[in-house]
Amino acid sequence: MISKDTIQQIQSRIDIVDIIGSFVKLKRRGANYLGLCPFHNEKGPSFTVSGAKEIYKCFGCGKSGNTISFLMEHEKYTYAETLRWLANKYNIEIEETEVSPEAKFYQQSADSLYVINNFGQKFFTEALFDTEEGQDVALSYLKERGFREEIIKKFQLGYNPAAGEAFSKAAILAQYNAELLQKSGLVVMRDDRLKDNYRERIIFPIHNQSGKVLGFGARLIKKNDKAPKYINTPENEIYVKSKVLYGSYFARMAIDKADECLLVEGYTDVVSLHQAGVENVVASGGTSLTIDQLRLVKKYTNNLTIIYDGDGAGIKAAVRGMDLALEEGLNVRLVLIPDNEDPDSYVNKIGASAFIQFVENNKKDFVIFQLGLSLHEAGNDSAKKSAIVNKIAETISKITKAEHFTKRQDYVKQVAEMLKIEEAGLNNLVNKFIREKVQKAENSGQFATGNEKLLEAGKEEGEENLVDILFNKDENQERAIVRSLLEFGMKKWDENNTIADYIFKEMDANDLESMIENKNLITIINLYKTWYKEGKNPTDKDFLYYEDAKLNNLVINLMDSQTEISVKWVEKFEARVSSREDLFREEVISTLGYFKLRKLKKLITQNQLEMEKSTNETDQFLFVKIHIALKAEEQALTDKMGTVIFK
Repeated sequence: MISKDTIQQIQSRIDIVDIIGSFVKLKRRGANYLGLCPFHNEKGPSFTVSGAKEIYKCFGCGKSGNTISFLMEHEKYTYAETLRWLANKYNIEIEETEVSPEAKFYQQSADSLYVINNFGQKFFTEALFDTEEGQDVALSYLKERGFREEIIKKFQLGYNPAAGEAFSKAAILAQYNAELLQKSGLVVMRDDRLKDNYRERIIFPIHNQSGKVLGFGARLIKKNDKAPKYINTPENEIYVKSKVLYGSYFARMAIDKADECLLVEGYTDVVSLHQAGVENVVASGGTSLTIDQLRLVKKYTNNLTIIYDGDGAGIKAAVRGMDLALEEGLNVRLVLIPDNEDPDSYVNKIGASAFIQFVENNKKDFVIFQLGLSLHEAGNDSAKKSAIVNKIAETISKITKAEHFTKRQDYVKQVAEMLKIEEAGLNNLVNKFIREKVQKAENSGQFATGNEKLLEAGKEEGEENLVDILFNKDENQERAIVRSLLEFGMKKWDENNTIADYIFKEMDANDLESMIENKNLITIINLYKTWYKEGKNPTDKDFLYYEDAKLNNLVINLMDSQTEISVKWVEKFEARVSSREDLFREEVISTLGYFKLRKLKKLITQNQLEMEKSTNETDQFLFVKIHIALKAEEQALTDKMGTVIFK
């Protein structure tokens, strides 16, 4: 693991405007920078970057975060990959914490395999473009297939020469370890000698999310009934076939923009479609979709469109793994290519624009398509139809996430109509499968109660409760207090006290739990107080890269603001306009005042309800006295703050 000292060095060097500016064209607007949001299509800029606060916010789609979260979202890096990317940019040497010998050996093997694969990719590309054999045999073949040089170079395609030891000799000469070379799959040991495993084949490098080469797919050029058409890298420390989608590195931004992932079977399908301008496409490599591959798609989008051959094999390939896709909450559509064509040949046959239009016009809902196909095969066989009802009900039951309840009900309605059965009966059958799944999970100890799991399904870790934000008016005041503490806490209140001292005095620790309902806000205040007592000078930036993602995201949302003083306003009136920085004392007084007023209003309302319920005269008298005291306190606060219209 990367050491804390290294992480702190990286965080101290981060320039959010510089980093985001390398991906988004930014224009200065007052204190901030403005550009077109990279996370959704927009014509007018609503993506704001604050260098001072070190955060970004899109007021169009709502996405916000810091530099690290931007790279993780935009480039689809893991947290560790993001830190390594930043360390490389700022020339910071990464210090690793002490790990076990086994983990260290594993990491060293993985690093070595990346280095070997990088060497292999360069060797194969040079063999394709810079050797006579490569040009005559492989490059001419690719061009005959319609591939242009720029797309070949983009995907770093290559060629392994026919001579059985061309790559092996080059790798040994470069002093690469023979055992690791075999583990990479690039070479094999035959007759006590290392031989090329991919000789006389077109090489397709397979990249991870940061562009490193994980492995290779090698395609035979000449027809050979004894040899497989494709050879793929064997699984090792860095290449696990079930976790890889070919082309995802090149497609990630296009998928984000289109909010749709197109899935095809083969490497050449991906390359052809990219060349035609359809870039939101990846390939499964002809295998059944796995849960890891589907989760990789879900990192980019919830919309998956499968484009497979229209023959029987293509349809069966498309159907495999689809129940898993539904469980992941993906909206799955299916497009079948006609006339025994594949996406590669079909896009070359009809052209890019016609292909795009064909896909758009021929998307079929997967569940409905599967049902139609099954009904066609069943004919008038009642036993088969009965089996279909059970099968389709089980498929629909995979949609268990709370936010997809309406989607499940829509399927129940459509399927019941197609099967000509009672909707209520089908719904009961679907619910039966859901209950069985919950019971099975309970029995295996996966979670405590099925209801709890279903209610929590779909709610991401770190995500705040939207109901609280929309309907809890008090939380707006709570947030304002925490924001004032983070932004102005270290400023002077008077000669002896800071703003933080004043806020902590006004919000006694004993009352904290009762005054603030959002526990995450309490955690932020307590952390701030701890750091403050330790002699640190905490600010919002201490929370921007905090290890708890939930608090991290909450602080980012607290700090983003679309409001700032217009430069043109200042120029027009030739005068300095007061900002929040100038009026911080007034803001703190107002924020605490409004917060206390809301709390008093709540207490008054609760007291009135108790008074109305009470039938005991003594209790009623006590409630009246409490009411008078609370109203007096409310009036005193109102007088202190000035004229207040309170609803």
